[in-house]
Amino acid sequence: MQPTLDTDQEQILRDNLDHTLFSWSKQAGLNPISAERAEGVYLWDRDGKRYIDFSSQLMNVNIGHGDQRVTEAVAAQMRELSYVYPGMITKARGDLGRKLNDITPANLTKAFFTLGGAEAIENAVKLARIYTGRHKIVSLYLSFHGASYGAISVGGDPRKFAVDSQAMPGTVHVENPYAYRCPWHSTTPEECAQRAADAMERIIGYENPGSVAAIILEGESGTSGCIKYPPGYWKRVREICDKNGILLIADEVMSGFGRTGKWFGSDHHGVKVDIMCMAKGITAGYLPLGAVMVDEAISKSFDNKPLPLGLTYSAHPVSCAAAVAVLDIYEEDNLLENTVEMGRYLDQRVAEMMTRHPSIGDWRNTGLFGCLELVKNRATKEPLAPWNATPDQMGVMNQVMAKIKELGMYTFVRWNYIFICPPLSITRDELDEGLAIIAEALKIADAATH
Repeated sequence: MQPTLDTDQEQILRDNLDHTLFSWSKQAGLNPISAERAEGVYLWDRDGKRYIDFSSQLMNVNIGHGDQRVTEAVAAQMRELSYVYPGMITKARGDLGRKLNDITPANLTKAFFTLGGAEAIENAVKLARIYTGRHKIVSLYLSFHGASYGAISVGGDPRKFAVDSQAMPGTVHVENPYAYRCPWHSTTPEECAQRAADAMERIIGYENPGSVAAIILEGESGTSGCIKYPPGYWKRVREICDKNGILLIADEVMSGFGRTGKWFGSDHHGVKVDIMCMAKGITAGYLPLGAVMVDEAISKSFDNKPLPLGLTYSAHPVSCAAAVAVLDIYEEDNLLENTVEMGRYLDQRVAEMMTRHPSIGDWRNTGLFGCLELVKNRATKEPLAPWNATPDQMGVMNQVMAKIKELGMYTFVRWNYIFICPPLSITRDELDEGLAIIAEALKIADAATH
């Protein structure tokens, strides 16, 4: 006798909860969406309920779900060749390397391929230390660069607290140019940028500039709250690097591949970077892949000595084939142009929402990489939930999250932030649909304002 649908669903639920571990969560009491299929900006659970994906899952499904052009490219590659060790060459590897060379800044000429963002960060840090002969890495407190030991140590996200005692040595953190909550009580974003950069320079002076290998910045801030870089900040950081012989690393894992309306977030700031890390949007999440793009001077330094980096799955041909197909889709479907257009529309709609929802304290967005910061009081900027909120401080925000899910939306909600980072293929009607859900959930937050 064939099992009933309900029995199948129960078995899937039991197998997942009983035999797998879930990221960043206590394992008891979980109620995850049981995903069955997805297409475009939507996914469906096994009960047939539809959810609009307003954060591209983890800001990686940039082209949207279920694009069969990627499926066809992956199947064709697997029929031909599924795996060779990284010392061999494949057409997919070469095609992808050439395409990345075309879309990244001119000084970034070669890619080392990894299987994700954290591995890209790990290898970038390793490369910077080897190339410079120095060991310290400077980064921002409000940043996230991945969850492996080195990457989580470089980041300032509180998820690293559990492993602080085993952190990678040589990391130095400085304050962000967080204009909405400027630590130096600046009166303009430009002033905040200047004071933040001055503070970074002072700290580097205290730390011995000759010991600093690299400064690493997210191309555009991600899960820390889409904290926008004020005008002039990146240029000042570049000046600090040039003055002290320090490399500048751009972490484009989340902000890359059209998410901000340009190929990479750092493209908005007009500065040279020496190393660029990428993942997520490189394959739009269809297969795991990351990359480290390096300046020509760095790559040439290994012409006559071994490059001390290696991974079993580096330049995996199937992942490379997926990435080539995805990069073609960005261009064929004009997704960067759509991101700019939809980003402008999104900004207009949120500006209207702010007139009706007093809980929206700030809206920060570049392209389709946005975040609502919710507050109890706009004048005092008291957050609806504090940074690194404990469970008992998340009462209202948990209700907001639950309402969003109930109304048929998946998006990333953290502390007092609601992220709006949908697939770059989204339309005006789909944006309106998602914003209507958020507006309804914001009524709960509005009731907690004063």
